[in-house]
Order: sequence, then C-alpha cells, then structure tokens
Amino acid sequence: MLSPQQILQGLKRVKYPGLGRDIVSFGFVRDVEVSSYGVKVVLSPTTRDGRIVEQLREAVANTVKELTGVDRVEVIITPPAPAQHRASAAPASIAGVAHTVAVASGKGGVGKSTVAVHLAYALATQGHRVGLLDADIYGPSIPLMVGTHGSPAVSAERRIIPLEVQGVKTISLGFLIEPGTPVIWRGPMITKVLTQFFHDVAWGDLDVLVLDLPPGTGDAQLTIAQQLALSGGVIVTTPQAMALEDVRRGVAMFRELKAPVLGVIENMSYYICRTCGQRSEPFGHGGGQRMAEELNIPFLGSLPLAAELMQAGESGAPLVLSAPDHPVTQAFQQLARTVWTSLQARKEIAATRIY
Repeated sequence: MLSPQQILQGLKRVKYPGLGRDIVSFGFVRDVEVSSYGVKVVLSPTTRDGRIVEQLREAVANTVKELTGVDRVEVIITPPAPAQHRASAAPASIAGVAHTVAVASGKGGVGKSTVAVHLAYALATQGHRVGLLDADIYGPSIPLMVGTHGSPAVSAERRIIPLEVQGVKTISLGFLIEPGTPVIWRGPMITKVLTQFFHDVAWGDLDVLVLDLPPGTGDAQLTIAQQLALSGGVIVTTPQAMALEDVRRGVAMFRELKAPVLGVIENMSYYICRTCGQRSEPFGHGGGQRMAEELNIPFLGSLPLAAELMQAGESGAPLVLSAPDHPVTQAFQQLARTVWTSLQARKEIAATRIY
C-alpha cells in the first residue's frame, strides 16, 4: 500500500477541468487517509459547479485506484470554509504544559536542532519535567539525534503516547514514517500533523515543552501562531553576516506569533584547537551579540564549533548526558538556567499584572 504522501504526489496527475494546473497545487486536497479498509481522500474545491465537482471526484477515485490497486476509494467533498470562519480560535496553551519554548532559525544549517535537543536535556538534568516536539515536518532529525526510532503507542483514549528518551518525552513525525521517506505535503496536511502533536499527544504534566521549528517561516509557524500560545522563543544563528540578517526575520516572526524573544544564541562561534589550544574564529565572532543589542533582545551566549557535539548528534547520545563535564555541556547548562529564569520571571510578571 502506498503512503498518503505518495498518493498525494500521484494526485498531481489530476488537472482542474479547463485549466492546466493540478488539484494538489491548487490546495484542493485537504486530506489523504490510508487504512486496511481502503483509501479516503478529502477534497475542498472552491467551485459551486456540480458538474466540475463530480468530474474531480471521478478523476481522483480513478487515479487512486490506478496508483494503489485498491477498489475501495472514498472521495469526500467538503465546501471551503467561508472567509469569516477561516480564522481559528485564539491560541491556547497545551493542557498540563507550564511553558512552551520554540527554538528557531532564519535559515538552515546553523545547528537549531542541536540547540533544541541539548536545551531540552539540559533542562531535564536540572530537575525539570521536559518534552521535546519535533515541529520540523519536512526534515525530522530528532529521532537520529536522540538515538530512538521506535513507534509511539496509542492509549485507550486514542491519544498518542510520546516516547520517553532518557527522561524527556519526545514526539516526531520521524517516529511515524519509515526512515528516508520524503515528506511531500502541502499546508493542510502539515497543519493536521502539528495539531495532533499539540492536542492529541498525552504529554502529561510538563514544566517545559521545547519545540524544534523548521528553518525560516512557513506553514508550521503559521499553524503555531493560530493554535499555540508560546511562552517564548530562542533564535539560533551563526556569526556570518548572511545568517545574522536572518535573525531579524526570526525576531519579526516571533513578534507575529505574539511570543517574547527569550534571546539569541550564536552557534559555531569559535574553535579551540585540540593540539595547541589556540582559539580561532573561522566564521567571525560577536555578530550575534551585536545583533541582539541592536534589536534590544537578550544575548544568551556563544557556542563553539566542537567535533564532540557533531559526533553526539550522529550517535544519538546528547552531549549533556554523555559528557556532563564537557565545556559545551556547561554552556548548554547555563543556557538552560537562563531560559528557565526568564520563563519564571515572565510568569510572575503576568500573574501580578493588573488589567
């Protein structure tokens, strides 16, 4: 049986009648479900022409049958939501979660996931109840970085039970798909998965839930803005000028999400030679702090370019656990203390605010 992603890709063959564009790029495919009973496709075309709707229904059913060899294909037509009802309810906190912290970057390749994982485990080693949510749907790297590839169980209440890895409750799309499977989804399906991760996962009582966001801005960030009340955001950057310019976009994104920026952390800031002990700065240094000062947001510190940190990510053993005395581990421990202090301070201010 093909996966929903593969079926969605195959539905690009179905063109909208009279136009050369397919129904997937139009965003008319709202959902694809595959089960032992067959395949269900939910369409939401904008047209009111019943003849066109039926043409689309028949074309989708025939295409899915050709792709899968399954006879039982159900095509459900749902009307698009009226404009005045498209906005979702006000963002809310996840039940039982005291603080939700998003780790973001303006571009890829700056070590955002590494920071998210080590921040989560540093908080856990300090005695906090911590969850880790991999919101990077297109590139879920958390399973590799924490060394776990199991499948979550489902409770009797039909809630997903997150995997507990070294004391941190963790969920990722990487636990639900085969390794190496490409995720070729449009916005509505991204929204559906993230909504499930927010509200259908049995997180229990947590002090902090750390979100590893995808780089840049897109459907995941929009879903978070609409559904989730963030306690704050941490922006990861590197010293290069191009990366620093992306900090501005990261700050603007969190402001759009109505979340305070807890600070900026500069990754790959310097390198200490193992042989001579000399410090070098291959990508420059200090740009993150200058950008933080310019934008009037906290600077959370600098992290070195360390081979041990890269090896920890590839081996699935976070450095804060495998090497608690390593200088990089100490840097993450300080980052965790700073983030926790900021979260608690903001919570106390909110509790005493007079409206």
